[in-house]
Amino acid sequence: MSYPRQTPRDFALLMIDFQRDFCAPGGYSDQCGGLDWVNPILPNARRLLNAARSCGVFVVHTREGYAGDLSDLPPIRLDRSRAAGGEYGSHGPMGRLMIRGEFGHDIIDDLRPLPGEPVIDKNTYGAFARSDLEQILRNAGIQRVAIAGVTADVCVHTTLREATDRGFDCYYVRDAISTFDPDIRRACERMVEQEGGIWGTLATVSDLIDLWDLVSQPLPQASAPSPHS
Repeated sequence: MSYPRQTPRDFALLMIDFQRDFCAPGGYSDQCGGLDWVNPILPNARRLLNAARSCGVFVVHTREGYAGDLSDLPPIRLDRSRAAGGEYGSHGPMGRLMIRGEFGHDIIDDLRPLPGEPVIDKNTYGAFARSDLEQILRNAGIQRVAIAGVTADVCVHTTLREATDRGFDCYYVRDAISTFDPDIRRACERMVEQEGGIWGTLATVSDLIDLWDLVSQPLPQASAPSPHS
């Protein structure tokens, strides 16, 4: 992969919805069919997050969730969750599913935000739609966004498309993104690459770590001209 000259501080890492409701036993995803689809990417996400922090990449976390009275949950979305087997607002072992403030709504311990890392709470699939995420990124001087998270076809791709429409150069970190259906996961990856990369660059965790390491290196100094030239 080749890249224009950048620095790690041009980048943000968006960690999309790594919540217990999606990633831990007893949560929404577990009730909708299990966690086999998400467990393999969690170590990759942890490795990516550690690398971002060590390189000075700006990290933002998101959480999908709704008010306890469901007043900000569209009825059609409630119907969809019921049909999927994990009705939003119903009771589970970590509290009410997908409700802000419940134990299951929070981010898993292995990927827990550090002090100073913004957390965007949203009642939308896209992280930009009703939040100040764009302004946060602009204020931090961000030009490029690496995206990891769940699920590929819902909150991740929606956020990817929102970011692209706002002019951010996006990196879709394929081995730190997943969804329930492996065919849909592959389709989401293929869509990124269409039309010469219409939604950005398809990358791996190792690609991003190598890139951040590369752009952390100082530019080579130009040689002084020889006095005899």
